[in-house]
Amino acid sequence: MSSPTERISAATTNALDMFVRGGVADLRPMPRVLIDKGPNRSVYRFAAGERDLGGGPVLLVPPLAVPAFCFDLRRGCSLAEHLVEQGRRTYLVDYGNVRFGDRGLGLEHWINEVLPRTIRAVNKDAAGAPVHVVSWCLGGILSLLTHADQPDLPIASIATIAAPIDMTAIPLVAPIKPLVDVTKGWILTPVYRVLGSAPRAIVKRVFQLSAIDKVVTKPYAILSHLDDREFLAQIEAVDRFTDNMVAYPGRTFGQMYHRFFRSNDLSNGEVDFGGRRISLREVKAPVLVVAGRTDSIAPERAVRRLVDVLDNAESVRFETAPGGHLGVLAGRRARTTTWAYLDEFLAASSR
Repeated sequence: MSSPTERISAATTNALDMFVRGGVADLRPMPRVLIDKGPNRSVYRFAAGERDLGGGPVLLVPPLAVPAFCFDLRRGCSLAEHLVEQGRRTYLVDYGNVRFGDRGLGLEHWINEVLPRTIRAVNKDAAGAPVHVVSWCLGGILSLLTHADQPDLPIASIATIAAPIDMTAIPLVAPIKPLVDVTKGWILTPVYRVLGSAPRAIVKRVFQLSAIDKVVTKPYAILSHLDDREFLAQIEAVDRFTDNMVAYPGRTFGQMYHRFFRSNDLSNGEVDFGGRRISLREVKAPVLVVAGRTDSIAPERAVRRLVDVLDNAESVRFETAPGGHLGVLAGRRARTTTWAYLDEFLAASSR
């Protein structure tokens, strides 16, 4: 345990780094190379250096409206860094920014085009090896729907982290659900139709609202942990993450709002896109489902529902881990919980 003098010295150094020298977090991105590019997708392979690579390729799939560096938050709390260190050939798809011209894109664009083309590009780059998909939040739902819709894709396994399908179990939804029902969804519809998107500022505020207690107590938390460099680095990295939110395309947001939020279609494992029904019961690959124990965006009950609808998958493993929505993926305890579950799952799925 540090002495008072050591703590004061550490706090002084950290304060200078935070407020004078530009920060305490190591935000250097992991080196990567572009292997494929197309509309709404840039596919990267992380550089492995001199490491020997084993197992099948791993593709990191983010949700929409967040920066793809959620998987590479900061050194020491980067899932991409961890996978590369484990000797796995690791890839990432980045959807880029949403423009007004993208307003007509629906969820089926990602299911029909973006993810299938990404998976095939990774499969080709990895000499034909089946792809292990590791996804977060909506990225997990899209990955499962893509596999269910196109079972011929070269997918070895799917891991979902904080991917909710039962919207009635989400605390943020409950207070406004009656108003949405009474207005038949009209309350938000004009906004995304006029603007062509759900603006990034709104996306950012919703994410912050999910952890409003931490937002309110943040100044006190910084002062009381001024000698804890890791704690301060995590706050800095999360601030950068929330400052880089991306807008949802208008049609995509509308589908999420009406199909997922209002109708809660996904809770039964099926969703309809213009008469084309996709069922998660068509998923055959092994699946890992991880929920954050203090996640208010994707609480455990909303995520656990996946286990009930994936009844035709080769196997389904459900785990919980400490952390909120981002913390379960890239928090300081993720390395010994979420990432450990993932390492075990990938090892078992690669046999």
